[in-house]
Amino acid sequence: MAEANWYVVHTYSGYENKVKANIEKTIENRHLEDQILEVRVPLQDVVEVKNGVSKTVQKKMFPGYVLLNMVMNDDTWYVVRNTRGVTGFVGPGSKPVPLTEAEMRPLGIQAERVAVDFEVGDVVNVIGGIWKDTVGVVQSINESKQIVTINVELFGRETPVEISFAEVQKM
Repeated sequence: MAEANWYVVHTYSGYENKVKANIEKTIENRHLEDQILEVRVPLQDVVEVKNGVSKTVQKKMFPGYVLLNMVMNDDTWYVVRNTRGVTGFVGPGSKPVPLTEAEMRPLGIQAERVAVDFEVGDVVNVIGGIWKDTVGVVQSINESKQIVTINVELFGRETPVEISFAEVQKM
């Protein structure tokens, strides 16, 4: 099965919750629970001051947009695209473009947790990112941020560098 990614769908402004409900109903009716995993309307807490009284209210982060975690194929594309209130996927032409990890981070959407098989003091090889093919010694592991700090040689001295768990492999 293909990998699920987050996609953005453009809707009529004010129809975000209706579109979410319609897509969820269609998922249930067509038994697409394993292909369209989650439908989200991102909200944020905003403090409003009216008549000198401050009140915390929830507002839509992106009015006119809905986020979908789904496996992109002809069936799921058709279901979402033909939902009432949806004007289309965000992307060039009719080709939807998935959100990157960096774009998802500010939205509070977490990728799955990566389990690691190394400890402080182990020698690891960096398999991705700007430090690819670098070898270093693990100095610390931060489970909550999913990063590891390793020492790499830079300009003739040891320098600590933070790298994502997904980009490090035990040697």
